[in-house]
Amino acid sequence: MLIIPAIDLRAGNAVMLTQGKIDAETVYSKDPVFMAQHWQVKGAKRLHVVDLDGAFQGNPRNLETVKNIRSKVTVPVQAGGGIRTMNSIDNLIKLGIDYVILGTAAVENPELLREAADKHGAKIILALDVRDSKVAISGWKETTAIDALELLTNAKKMGIEEIIYTDIKKDGMMQGANIEGIRSIARATKLRVIASGGVSNLQDVSAIKALEESGVTGIIIGKALYTGAIKLEDAIKIAEKE
Repeated sequence: MLIIPAIDLRAGNAVMLTQGKIDAETVYSKDPVFMAQHWQVKGAKRLHVVDLDGAFQGNPRNLETVKNIRSKVTVPVQAGGGIRTMNSIDNLIKLGIDYVILGTAAVENPELLREAADKHGAKIILALDVRDSKVAISGWKETTAIDALELLTNAKKMGIEEIIYTDIKKDGMMQGANIEGIRSIARATKLRVIASGGVSNLQDVSAIKALEESGVTGIIIGKALYTGAIKLEDAIKIAEKE
């Protein structure tokens, strides 16, 4: 199982938002490229980079920073935030981004998701951002009436193999992950699931590690790493245990 440090970009900084709210922002570093290198040195085997400005505004806004991160680390990078066109997807792939994350676009434009999966296969990851079992979009500002499982069923038919499941109410709260939600999504869809949101201690890491047989392949950790509540090396040790 992979432990994937999160690097959320806003105005060129590495930040964390509580439940995705702009007015609940903490800046953890003014040098996101350094943070990417730091997490790689600490043992990360994949990085999760999100352009928050892009997510809120609907098109990539921190592309230069994403490009710099990609050029300064050797581990795979998954990137998303404001990716709403095939051109944006192709540009990220050309930059060497290993996995492109689609969220809002998958809801508003299912044909784009289909086209992207046809063209780039396993390089396309679907971000399933959920609030009370309903899908949220536009940087989590809007909650739709779309049921999470309905979206995943359709995405699977289009060729999507891997998803990021985020429980928005848990994100940044440091109150634990939604273990039952992660388990039920993995078992119901038979997709590879990367768990995100609320991972706040090593007990959470152990609990999600126990879901590996259900199809959970990774854990994204953000705030807990930046505050020191979790040491990356300790989380990796648990995740890689046979």
